[in-house]
Amino acid sequence: MLIAEAVDAIGDACAIWGFSGYSREHVAFYIAKEFDDAYDSRVKERIGRMSWKMENRDGAAIRHATMKLAKQPARTRLLILLSDGRPLDCGCDQYFDSYAQADTRAALREARKLNIHPFCITVDPRGESYLEALYGEVGYVVIEDVASLPSRLPALYRRLTR
Repeated sequence: MLIAEAVDAIGDACAIWGFSGYSREHVAFYIAKEFDDAYDSRVKERIGRMSWKMENRDGAAIRHATMKLAKQPARTRLLILLSDGRPLDCGCDQYFDSYAQADTRAALREARKLNIHPFCITVDPRGESYLEALYGEVGYVVIEDVASLPSRLPALYRRLTR
């Protein structure tokens, strides 16, 4: 909600999506706010109901979000991923480790080719051990203390929109 409030306050358009799933056939993409939705109590309620569901197949979600963002007529199109850890889906097709990381990197490159700028914010204290391999080309930040997120977001958003 913090990012949405900050973006809304300065008049930039934003959407808020989430994702979860189990195997390649069951990736769910949740919509809390679309670009043309007002940031109101209904949106805040939908955001508040978002929670961990199952697995995180990052590549598929990044590709879907990229297609939605590519349709937006903005000068700068950011895809900010708020993550709690590495891509993982222990479903029947074993989406983890090198395969999941390669798929995520490929999806990030595809986004960049469409002039979309992905950036990862993680609250995983072990993030430094794997994020460079995943997000090194596009950027990331590890925020170990979740309580510091509100104070760090404005400067981070300014840096990303320059």
